[in-house]
Amino acid sequence: MKLKNLIFCFMFAFICSCAGSVGSSGDSGAAYKKRASAPAHTKQYKINGKYYQPLASARGFSQKGIASWYGKKFHGRKTANGEIYDMYAMTAAHKTLPLGTWVRVHNLNNGRKIVVRVNDRGPFIRDRIIDLSYKAAKKLKITGTGTAPVKIYALGKTAKGFSTSKTVKYKPLNYWKGNFTVQVGAFKVWKNAVNLKDKLSGRYGSAHIKTHTDYRGKFYRVRVGKYTDLKDAARFRDRLLRSGAGNAFVVGE
Repeated sequence: MKLKNLIFCFMFAFICSCAGSVGSSGDSGAAYKKRASAPAHTKQYKINGKYYQPLASARGFSQKGIASWYGKKFHGRKTANGEIYDMYAMTAAHKTLPLGTWVRVHNLNNGRKIVVRVNDRGPFIRDRIIDLSYKAAKKLKITGTGTAPVKIYALGKTAKGFSTSKTVKYKPLNYWKGNFTVQVGAFKVWKNAVNLKDKLSGRYGSAHIKTHTDYRGKFYRVRVGKYTDLKDAARFRDRLLRSGAGNAFVVGE
């Protein structure tokens, strides 16, 4: 390895590791570590000895079964797509629907209907087809009983986020196509994020910072690369990992 490459790898690994530790600089240590699974969420996975094959598309999907919900125990934990689970958001877990799919859930007991976004995997219990957030379960009136028979319909995705308006339009979600980038760290201190962005820009030319705010506060997410195909983004992530960016993972934008 050439000397300049060796120096870059060392500096890159050092800066990324700083995102994962708490120091006097006030940085929160909010770097997102590489998940064990590949970013291509259509890869088969195994839970409790059983294999599940995620769908590449949600077009025309519907299903009947039992809905359940999960709440405080998982609040603040990371979901399957890398987000932080918020029990007060309108989200859900499903075993095979593409992550990011919006789903209409119809409670067959009381006729109530809601729309949620799938950002997690589960429930891994027989006959249960969807696990709702606490807020979603409350709107569907199942927090007391814990479960209810439902029918779900995949709506697709919407670029502008969820809306209760009847005019909102959904389009089929194709997980392999879209806008992807690679995240290498998240900071609470703006200067630390800028320092890493500048170093990445010098080598790759497309680094940028994305601001994110949740119940933990404001974070500056450092990302690099812009791709419209997930496989291309994954290849670039692997390139960064080989260069010493131990926290790199693919995200959608």
